[in-house]
Amino acid sequence: MTALRWGIISTGGIARQFTADLLLNGHTVAAVGSRTQESADRFAAHFGLPAAHASYEALVADPTVDIVYVATPHPWHYPNAALALNAGKHVLVEKPFTLNAAQAQGLVTLAAERGLLVLEAMWTRWLPHMVRLREILAAGTIGEIRSMSADHTQLLPNDPAHRLNALELGGGALLDLGIYPISFASQLFGTPQSVQAVATFKETGADAQVATMFRYAGGQIATTYSASTTRGPNVAVVLGTEGRIELDSVWYTATGLRVYDATGALTEEFRPAVNGRGMHFQAAEAERLVGEGRIAGDILPPEETVAIMATLDEIRQQIGLRYPDE
Repeated sequence: MTALRWGIISTGGIARQFTADLLLNGHTVAAVGSRTQESADRFAAHFGLPAAHASYEALVADPTVDIVYVATPHPWHYPNAALALNAGKHVLVEKPFTLNAAQAQGLVTLAAERGLLVLEAMWTRWLPHMVRLREILAAGTIGEIRSMSADHTQLLPNDPAHRLNALELGGGALLDLGIYPISFASQLFGTPQSVQAVATFKETGADAQVATMFRYAGGQIATTYSASTTRGPNVAVVLGTEGRIELDSVWYTATGLRVYDATGALTEEFRPAVNGRGMHFQAAEAERLVGEGRIAGDILPPEETVAIMATLDEIRQQIGLRYPDE
């Protein structure tokens, strides 16, 4: 693994969580960039970072930065990631990767042309319980996988001006919450053959809840539900012909899982200890890939990220959700 020097674009909550996990687990954060010097200085002082920049342009031009983490609101993922790639930096982009599949393909193409890594920060993929889940499935422990279901539901602020409720900021349950179970379904089954989606909306036009059903070429079915107006169990279940795997609440964070055989008997419990929130695992994956001279990995390759964005596009078309200036 190559020890890369990280630069952070944005000083919001997710940027703070990511930076805290990096430093807690021995990674190097060289600089932060914000839209104002004051904000950058506060962030740098809090984490003891060597450099604070008053613009994203200055951050990506910093020679001490090898890789950039883009943590701005959704509509700015594409331009901010492109800015970093054009400056010769590897990039980890917060999920959702972009607003749509066209933007996602644009970033993937740009990164490939420049020989740089661009990776979606779907941190759940690299958490220990997800690593174990892939091992269990690969071993055939629960037989042929036939279906999955997962929810991501939270009681979030209802203020119309809040980012989560503002269409111009890409707000809504689908991109903020639904991306998790939809990405999980993609991890298990790939791209769906058919998509069915329904939704309800807030007065701002942002989606409040979205339910989907996917069918795949092999006959598998996946169901997902996301909502920003109520908190549910936040669990996930994978069903196979010889048993099932239940992921504990909150399944998309660092948690555990249980394996049951076809009779319903518990055969395994897996609950690993994680240092911090667990956001550093995706950073370790990025550093590993760069160290191996690779610009794509097997756990979440760029083409899958584009395919997931295309699925989100199809869902939005079915429920009538469009973002301004799109």
